[in-house]
Amino acid sequence: MSDSKNILEFIPDALPMTLPKSVPLLVLGIVLIITATTTFYTIPAESEGIVLRFGQYFEKVPSGLHAKLPFGVDSVYEVPTQRQQKLEFGFFTPGFTNTDQVGDDPKLEKSMVTGDLNAALVEWIVQYRITDPEKYLFDVRDPAQTLRDLSEAVMREVVGDRTVDEIITIGRQEIEETVLLRTRELAERYQLGVSINQVQLKNVNPPEPVQPSFNEVNRAQQDRENAINLANGEYNKAVPRVRGEADQKIRAAEGYRFKRVNEAEGDVSAFNQVFTEYLKAPDVTRSRIYFETLGEVLPQARQQVIVDDSVQQIMPMLPFNAKVFGETK
Repeated sequence: MSDSKNILEFIPDALPMTLPKSVPLLVLGIVLIITATTTFYTIPAESEGIVLRFGQYFEKVPSGLHAKLPFGVDSVYEVPTQRQQKLEFGFFTPGFTNTDQVGDDPKLEKSMVTGDLNAALVEWIVQYRITDPEKYLFDVRDPAQTLRDLSEAVMREVVGDRTVDEIITIGRQEIEETVLLRTRELAERYQLGVSINQVQLKNVNPPEPVQPSFNEVNRAQQDRENAINLANGEYNKAVPRVRGEADQKIRAAEGYRFKRVNEAEGDVSAFNQVFTEYLKAPDVTRSRIYFETLGEVLPQARQQVIVDDSVQQIMPMLPFNAKVFGETK
């Protein structure tokens, strides 16, 4: 107890001696620390910094180490201008770090009505990049939510103009392109300061109660397409073969035509030559043709009978052979 009294008696005597020396140093150290921490700052490699002085835009700085006025005179916003960001609609990827990536109610986002008054569950992604950080921060209140709202509005508009079959099967690419162009146009009109790079449909399904019936319809359509493809395959096999056979017959007929024409032209030429010789010496030519014809005909006859105006009766003749006419049979 006596020791405690001695300590209490000692404290008032010691305070006047220690406080004046330590407090200014402590305060100075605190001021230096606050000054250093509020003066120097670093912008990440994939971002740009927007400096505000007294709450008003002052300058834009690139990535790296920079200095600003301390004690809240200057404030800095980091904007990831080089990062590819995305908005997910109707679903979310576990472990996401961007709070703007996922909406408040994914189930409500993906529920849509098609142009043929059918319900569909549409999930999609919008990929974008911040290109103008000044517009992104100051021209629009909550630009990420604004981009999400206009992207959802565009998708509902495009889906509402098409049938459920187009959305689920053949119209996916066309829908992505249309939504991309329309979203880019609205983002530029509203001066969001972003560039829309891609719109991608993920899953498009009918509501769960009608999915079995819809799957049956899809299977029937696939069977129909397979049957059409098989028929087209058989058609592609048969038609070229038949066309080849037809072309072959046409070429054979043309060859036969050319052959007959050439033979006829040759016969005409030979006849003209004989006729020319006949005009020069009709008797000799007539006799030569007569004997040449007999030389071709008589060897093939079994019995020969010669009838002449000077002969008053018909008489049989001995068989002729090729030697009589100067030919070898």
